[in-house]
Amino acid sequence: MLKEELEKSKFSYANVKCNARQLLFFTGFTSVIFHWLLTKINDSVERISQKLGQEDHLLVVLMKLRLGLNNTDLAYRFNESTATISDICRSWIPTMAIILRPLIKWPSREAIRRNMPDIFDPNFTKCRCIMDFAEISIARPSNLTARAQTWSTYKHNNTIKYLITFTPAGAISFLSPGWGGQVSDRQITYDSGFLGRLEPRDQIIAERVFQIRSELAAQGATFRIPHFARRKKQLSAHELETSRQLSRVRIHVERVLGRWKDFKILQSVIPLSQVDMLDDVVVLCSALTNLCKSVVPKSKQ
Repeated sequence: MLKEELEKSKFSYANVKCNARQLLFFTGFTSVIFHWLLTKINDSVERISQKLGQEDHLLVVLMKLRLGLNNTDLAYRFNESTATISDICRSWIPTMAIILRPLIKWPSREAIRRNMPDIFDPNFTKCRCIMDFAEISIARPSNLTARAQTWSTYKHNNTIKYLITFTPAGAISFLSPGWGGQVSDRQITYDSGFLGRLEPRDQIIAERVFQIRSELAAQGATFRIPHFARRKKQLSAHELETSRQLSRVRIHVERVLGRWKDFKILQSVIPLSQVDMLDDVVVLCSALTNLCKSVVPKSKQ
């Protein structure tokens, strides 16, 4: 009886899965999605700890991403060494990122049109994506060159910057590699390959001014942002209405971005020892976000 009680007191998937709300809190997923993920990656990942099963390895990774826990915390919970937890994350996260990367897909214009939410009609029916730049804080580098390259004047911190786009239906459709926070939005847009995805007459929606209007125009695409009362006493009636319409659209996109940031690791300060894994972490969080139910209201049709 004591042995049974001891097994129940251990932190493991076998105990967590018994409570659906608990599993959702620790991983963000139901048991069905959890087992689908395990089936998808099981043949490609290595069992690092003999004390932990494959389910526990996956639980370690998902808790690392979802709750932003450090390795010492996870080691204590799973009764393992910090080095073993680090080895699990360094082995599993890059492999999972490669396997699940296809979930981040740039859809065709026809697919966008078929799944266009009603809120985009009739003013933004040509919207191909909503774009944003996400910056993730990292620890301050000791190297002066690295410190300068990662300094973000927008965040007033050392960051790694990503170009991320969402479809009108709420799926992450494009993700650039990470760049130092000092790099301009224009350079990331140009060098990430994003412009090559666009087609003539595509509309790109953004919340604030990015200095990329000429680059988009070269692809035949248009840039839609809210109007600002610069050097004006007030906006015209047309500009005001357009800005309101864009704001209504952006509300739903902010909800998608919020779901992406539900992976607390993206809101934490990444230690320098883990910055080399950050691209894989961001890809994995984006792919897992696309597994979740969309937060954008669907078309009534």
